[in-house]
Amino acid sequence: MMKIKILFTLACSTLLLSCYAQQPTDSTADKMLVYQLGNGGWPKQLDDKSVVDYGAVLTPELLAKIKATKDLHATFDNKATSREVVYLVKAYKKTQNKGYLTAAEKGLDYILSAQYAHGGWPQYYPDKASYRSEITYNDDAMINVLNILQDIATQTNDFEVVNPAYIKKAEKAVTKGIDCILKTQVKQNGTLSIWAAQYDKDSMLPAKARAFEPASLSTSESVGIVRFLMRLKNPSPEVKNAISAAVKWFDTYKIVGYRFDRNKNISALVADHTANTWARFYGLDKNTPIFGDRDNTIKTKLEELSPERRNGYAWYGNWGQKLIEKEYPKWLSTNGK
Repeated sequence: MMKIKILFTLACSTLLLSCYAQQPTDSTADKMLVYQLGNGGWPKQLDDKSVVDYGAVLTPELLAKIKATKDLHATFDNKATSREVVYLVKAYKKTQNKGYLTAAEKGLDYILSAQYAHGGWPQYYPDKASYRSEITYNDDAMINVLNILQDIATQTNDFEVVNPAYIKKAEKAVTKGIDCILKTQVKQNGTLSIWAAQYDKDSMLPAKARAFEPASLSTSESVGIVRFLMRLKNPSPEVKNAISAAVKWFDTYKIVGYRFDRNKNISALVADHTANTWARFYGLDKNTPIFGDRDNTIKTKLEELSPERRNGYAWYGNWGQKLIEKEYPKWLSTNGK
């Protein structure tokens, strides 16, 4: 009888191990679990040279670098943390591998803990060095986070799989985030315009980041902000005004008949009657293009920049074109003026 019980137990254990081994996995998601930091966030790079690359083989040397990466490297810059949370949620829905959902929810905890009381998010958390603590719209850092939280609040884009306890938390964080967005929209003589790329975390006034990123109106990020606001159901009058004012600004300051050609030799505006473009940065008061250089100087003409900066940055782009021609009219048809 004892022998039969032992054989039965061994058979059950073998079956469980077999089932576990056959559990669907995702190779990229598996690597994301390895890169996740202790505080729940993810780095965009491991040191000054090693950028996170989920296509790279996890060699002993790379694993050692990952293990040595400190929590201070956790960031929202360059889609770090937001891309991992989104990917892991989708990987969980596809595979039902609970490890992926656990990691994603740990990432959500990190996101929620990083939000300031006034509703903004820094570029890095908990690292507060230099401009890393500023409210950061740059490269859509804060908007990427808000889109995730809005997905949770509305149970969309696969985020219905996360623990329902996150719904109320997400709703509260989104409300605070919207309040921050409305408070930071730049006013010019009482008229709303668009947004800066980053703001001082205390004064909530536009701030500079890297030497070539001056305090200024930022077109690329402002488009992302408007698109987020247009996601909101039953928007408040304040949100409607913010959207309409920003779109009006984009329509007023578009550069008609030019496109930006960017290459290693020389970057410049080129005549093109089919194109509209906008400068990357505009002065906070005069709404004229400005260009930052490595030496902290601000130029008024692209040609005045050092060659490295002139050809190493997207100084113009068609960021607002689809917004004003297609997306805003569609939004208006549902939400009115």
